[in-house]
This record gives sequence, C-alpha cells and structure tokens, in this order.
Amino acid sequence: MVYMNNEENDLELETTNDEDIALEDAELVDEEEKSSDKLKKLRERVASCEEEKKQIQDDLQRTRADFLNARKRLEDERARDHIRHRKAHVEELLPLCDSFEMAMSNKEAWEKTDEIWRKGIEGINNQLMRLLGSYDVKIIEPKGKPFDPYRDEAVGTEVVADEKLVDTVISVLQRGYEMRVGDTTEVIRHARVTTGILKD
Repeated sequence: MVYMNNEENDLELETTNDEDIALEDAELVDEEEKSSDKLKKLRERVASCEEEKKQIQDDLQRTRADFLNARKRLEDERARDHIRHRKAHVEELLPLCDSFEMAMSNKEAWEKTDEIWRKGIEGINNQLMRLLGSYDVKIIEPKGKPFDPYRDEAVGTEVVADEKLVDTVISVLQRGYEMRVGDTTEVIRHARVTTGILKD
C-alpha cells in the first residue's frame, strides 16, 4: 500500500481545484455569453414586439376612427333619406290639399251644399291639415305682404291704385307650403301669386 504524503496530496488537490475552477470559470463565461446573447435577443424581441404593438394600436385607432366616421356618415344619410321621404310624402299630398281648397273656395256654393256632407268634407280636410302639421308643414300666407321670390312665384300682375301695393302680393292662385327641417324652414312648393303694379 502506497501512502502519499500530505504535501503531494495538497498539491494534487490544489491542481484539481485550479482546474475545476478554471473549468467552472470557462463554463461561467460561456454561460454568461449565452445569457448575454439570449438577453440581447430577448431585448430585440421585446423592442420588436413594442414596435408591433404600437403599429397595431395605430391601426386599431385608425380603424376605430374610420368606423366612427362611417357610422356618422350612415346616420347622416339616414336622416337625409328620412327628410327626403317626408318631403316626397308631403308633395304627394299637396294636390289633395288643392282639391279641398278648390272645393271649399266658392263660399256661396259651399254653403248651399248638404250640411252633413259639408261637415264630413271639412272633417277630412282638418285631418289632412293635422297630418301636414305633424310633418311641421305650414301654409305660406303671402297675401298683402311684399313679394318674396324665395317663397312666392309671381304668375301675373294686377293694376293697383295705391303705390304702397306695388310689388305686394295681391292674390294667391295656388297655396305654397313650407316645412321645418331641423333648424331651418324649407319651401316645399312656392305660392303662385299675382303682384301689384301701378296703372300707367
């Protein structure tokens, strides 16, 4: 049996320890390099993800804005369609209004008609006027007022003696109608009128 002395044993242990430490250091350096590479790649990946996230958020914001704009346009178009349909409906009712007005305009003949029949017709006319009122439609009443080309259509003239009646509406041949739309009033049909002129 061979015994080593302590010094040789210590020296062998030191050598083994130095080699182990050197090996461990090399492994650590290698691990650090790998970790550093991994960390660098992870940082690059995070930066890439942040950029991608920012791009997605921008796209989402743009898409949301486009959607809100499209919805607003659609709502505006629906509102305009609703107004167009209301106007078209009112325009379809105007000949009926003209017929009632014509039937009742000759007071003498109207008073001679059977009272029950007359009251029935007047009741239907009142229903029609209420329907127009529900659409915010009003009759244009230009008689005796200065001629307004935005509301009236001059179809003739009448000779007047008073200078104050020149360019004033003397008679209404066909009623005009206007409709309230939002904050504005729009003419549905101009009143057909005659205006005053002085005698030569």
